Amino acid sequence: MKRLSTLAIAAALACAAGASFAAEPVIGLITKTETNPFFVKMKEGAAAAAKAKGAKLLSGAGKTDGDNAGQVTAMENMIAAGAKTILITPSDSKAIIPAIKKAQAQGVMVIALDSPTDPAEATDALFATDNYKAGVLIGQYAKAALGGKTPVIATLDLFPGHPVGAQRHNGFLQGYGLKSFDAKNNELAKPAEVVCMADSFGDRAKGQTGMENCLQKNPNINVVYTINEPAAAGAYNALKAAGKEKDVLIVSVDGGCDGIKDASGGKIAATSQQYPLRMASMGVEAGVEYAKTGKKVSGYTDTGVTLIAAKSIAGVDSKDAKTGLDLCWGKK
Repeated sequence: MKRLSTLAIAAALACAAGASFAAEPVIGLITKTETNPFFVKMKEGAAAAAKAKGAKLLSGAGKTDGDNAGQVTAMENMIAAGAKTILITPSDSKAIIPAIKKAQAQGVMVIALDSPTDPAEATDALFATDNYKAGVLIGQYAKAALGGKTPVIATLDLFPGHPVGAQRHNGFLQGYGLKSFDAKNNELAKPAEVVCMADSFGDRAKGQTGMENCLQKNPNINVVYTINEPAAAGAYNALKAAGKEKDVLIVSVDGGCDGIKDASGGKIAATSQQYPLRMASMGVEAGVEYAKTGKKVSGYTDTGVTLIAAKSIAGVDSKDAKTGLDLCWGKK
């Protein structure tokens, strides 16, 4: 009887171990918000990749861009639910680090998507656009499109101190040939040509308000850089209400399907297209590999960027709106 009991226990333990090994990998995705089209598409991409790879996806987000507490709570809940890999687009690049370290101490691999932490080495890996290059591309285009006119620039930024916001802003100025900072500096350069700067938080309504305020400061603005296409849409609404939409050049970053439609319709002159579906699928694949083999990814992987322009300009390498629609969000 005792031997049978021992064998039964051993068999049960073996079954439990086998079930644990065979259990589907649990991967968490935490985005900055659930409403920004970029993050909506990222979530869709992660869900599709998880289904294809036989993994379970948990998702969460902050209430608004900058909501670190909401992201921390989501991370804690995912760890409690068994997630061994967490993909995150950090809202606050510094404040999230203690939560990341706590997760890593429990054996969780943490991969940043789209936005790095500060320092970037706080996560195991980063899959993202080269945001500085994205800014440089639209800066070069804006300068060529404006010709010999003196630029009077408004920037609708993310919010102070965020690496992505700084990289895109400073890259834009660098591409335009204006005084700027390098890609490692999280401050926002403000050369004399920039007459107004406003924090949009990547939001359409805040972008519109920011543009309205900038027009009050200087009605002669002729170039507007925006952190993303929702902010660009808000800027366009403000310019149209002021009767200035045909006199001002708007450039942006994202390359989302709606943004490319805005470009083809003349609302945005050019945008740097990034690929959230690619980021999400790569993150999920890395998470599944970690669950199977224990092998972690590391370092930065550039997920690509393409300049999409409503009109081509000699000397500036760009793709047209049709190509942009074919590629929007990385669906091809």
